[in-house]
Amino acid sequence: MSNENVDDIFSGTKDVAENLKFDELKLQEWFGDKIPESEKITNISQFKGGQSNPTYKISAGNKEFVLRRKPPGILLPSAHAVDREYKVITALENTAVPVPKTYGLCEDKEIIGTEFFVMDFLDGNIYWDLLLTDKSPEERKAIYISKNKVIAELHKVDYKAVGLSDYGKPGNYIARQVSRWTKQYIASETKNIPAMNNLIEWLPSNIPDEDETSIVHGDYRLDNMVFGSDNKVIGVLDWELSTLGHPIADFSYHCMGWRNTPQLNDEKFCKENGIPTEKEYRDMYSEITERALDEHWEFYAIFNIFKLAGILQGIMGRVRDGTAASKHAEERGNQVMPLAEAAWALVEQNYK
Repeated sequence: MSNENVDDIFSGTKDVAENLKFDELKLQEWFGDKIPESEKITNISQFKGGQSNPTYKISAGNKEFVLRRKPPGILLPSAHAVDREYKVITALENTAVPVPKTYGLCEDKEIIGTEFFVMDFLDGNIYWDLLLTDKSPEERKAIYISKNKVIAELHKVDYKAVGLSDYGKPGNYIARQVSRWTKQYIASETKNIPAMNNLIEWLPSNIPDEDETSIVHGDYRLDNMVFGSDNKVIGVLDWELSTLGHPIADFSYHCMGWRNTPQLNDEKFCKENGIPTEKEYRDMYSEITERALDEHWEFYAIFNIFKLAGILQGIMGRVRDGTAASKHAEERGNQVMPLAEAAWALVEQNYK
């Protein structure tokens, strides 16, 4: 899929889908109560992006807002937690992490049918292509430096001081995640994968003895950031997977692009195109956070590949059970074995 097609599919807005429409008058009343300075709502459209939480652009006079809601219908109890997204974005408002200003969380389902929150619309650029092919080397460098600084600043935030002590369980994040994804994998298993069995046995007894806790985004990717005209991040979006967790695991997940994008594996390509190598990018993060990454870096890569394999096996399990029959779901499930084998190869290269 070309970058142009990705932009066409995921960027911008469309008319609100029929099943996601709601009573605009009730929303207008809520706006009048919670955002008294706002003018009359003149337009509501739906963002095209494939978020699991339907997201709308609300135009009110000369100002634009974003509304994120739970989807209608029967949902898993912990899924689509817009209240958690609202909580973390609001808590980060006066930190060095750029986030949109929030205006309120509505838990009254009578207003639009499900819980929702409202925040500022950020008028900037969202990029989907890690190679940033339409940018100059100088612009690419600025974008990479900015996204590195923002995740480093996120991991420096004192979660207790900003009121997020109860946002997750502090400590033992890696062990809990290994246990969680092992159980998911076993419950969804569709064929015997020796590399996955090896990882399930190896991981619990090789977790580095450097436990710490910070706010983690959980899905810190280039396309979850909005950039200003100066190529700096003006807002981080999509906090649905955020929690209290291990900062290096979060940063390692963010760095997976260097492992699965062939060009970024090529130091010569990176240097010619203004993109830092994985090592240079790690060093930038270490300088800001004062965290040493070298000793256990490969462990976190192994852990994140294992976790991704567990997530994809869950999709394969749903294909098996007939609850995810799409060809795309099956294609993703077929990546489990190569991922497990890549992770086990890293174990053999670095730990044997």
